[in-house]
Amino acid sequence: MNKKVVVTGASSGIGMATARRFASEGWDVCILARREENLKQLINEFPSGNHLVLAGDYSLPQTANDLRDLITDRWGELDAFVNCAGVSISGNPIDDELDEWNKPFKIMVDGAVYTTRVIAPFLSEGGRIIHITSIHGERVEKGSSAYAMAKAAINQYCRSLALELADKGILVNAIAPGFISTPMSINNGVNELETKWFRDNYVDGHHLPLRRAGQPDEIAGVAFFLAGKDATYITGQVITVDGGLTITF
Repeated sequence: MNKKVVVTGASSGIGMATARRFASEGWDVCILARREENLKQLINEFPSGNHLVLAGDYSLPQTANDLRDLITDRWGELDAFVNCAGVSISGNPIDDELDEWNKPFKIMVDGAVYTTRVIAPFLSEGGRIIHITSIHGERVEKGSSAYAMAKAAINQYCRSLALELADKGILVNAIAPGFISTPMSINNGVNELETKWFRDNYVDGHHLPLRRAGQPDEIAGVAFFLAGKDATYITGQVITVDGGLTITF
């Protein structure tokens, strides 16, 4: 019987790459995101299997309930959950209205909690929960306070879950990417990771030892490792995958 994984944020970027990686390794994959057409195109690329599609906003409790019903009806059990859903929202920590300030929390933190609560009961001993966060959870960038705080909250949520679920044999970790070339890197039609600003500040400025942005597949590979047989003694960790960015100053 194939192993089974739910991947959120699967309509693009890291989530899409992660779903592809698990499917290519023979897993049954349930993909969840808002853009249904992208999900349908993606699942058509997968090798044959008992794959599932759920279109919805993962920050809403109803989507979590729909996910519970779908897993119950079609699978009944899970081996892993990889949460790749996220949004990039800038903000001012002093002047922004609280409703605007709270958006990253409502979308990313609430969504992480809703989906994890639904999925955990389907996981048996050896199950894995993996949340994709960001180096912003440990580092500061002007204009990214609320986003960074939301990512830091999910990091701490993973540590707490690792302790709470240890008796059940469920392992929980986070992956904190650095600069990864995804649609979230594109602003006004320009990929910031291909600009002179990025090269001057990070590549030529010697703040990025590997001298390039990462690719979604490189994060998907770490997620697949954490879900596999060689990661049975790793839990409660935030794995930084950033080309060496955070070791420099």
